[in-house]
Amino acid sequence: QVQLVESGGGLVQPGGSLTLSCVASGSTSRLNSMGWYRQAPGKQRELVATITRGGTTNYADSVKGRFTISRDNAKNTVYLQMNSLKPEDTAVYYCNALAPQQPWGQGTQVTVSS
Repeated sequence: QVQLVESGGGLVQPGGSLTLSCVASGSTSRLNSMGWYRQAPGKQRELVATITRGGTTNYADSVKGRFTISRDNAKNTVYLQMNSLKPEDTAVYYCNALAPQQPWGQGTQVTVSS
């Protein structure tokens, strides 16, 4: 079993930046490709960025060029640097393995508003 704890969210003005962190504990050896997901009110959870254990990244079109995913395997931590934030980025952000998925953490709220 893996436990995932996200942090770093908050309230930010449009155009601002935030960095999210996700710390994994437990059976972390099973964690290969990881992803950041988000869920806005009334919408389904969507995958916004992925990273393999070797560092290959991929992004949803909606965040490409603004978000950067990275990881520190020694610290079992995945990061999401978010720049040029827009109101439509407002959501609860979660991290998880791509496959097999682990129990979801509590997420971290990101609110982009003036």
